Amino acid sequence: MVEPSDFLSPRSRFYGKFTPENLAFDANLQEFAQKVTIICALETGGKISPEQAYEDIKRLWRQLKKSKKQLGIGEPPPNPEEKRDET
Repeated sequence: MVEPSDFLSPRSRFYGKFTPENLAFDANLQEFAQKVTIICALETGGKISPEQAYEDIKRLWRQLKKSKKQLGIGEPPPNPEEKRDET
């Protein structure tokens, strides 16, 4: 059975290298894209101003950047040998 939420928030499969962090970031990225699409539609339809759309998307972008940093996406994995040197 098709749920209404499948139309409002469709999810694509994850095809990247699987790690819990990559999977979480993929979900955050898909949510960001979905919300940007809605904001653009609202602005195009005259429901919100271009300035409001810009500010909303800017806020969402900051949230996405924060999640990327918190998840360690794009950073090299820790070197196990460096940990031994610290002790």
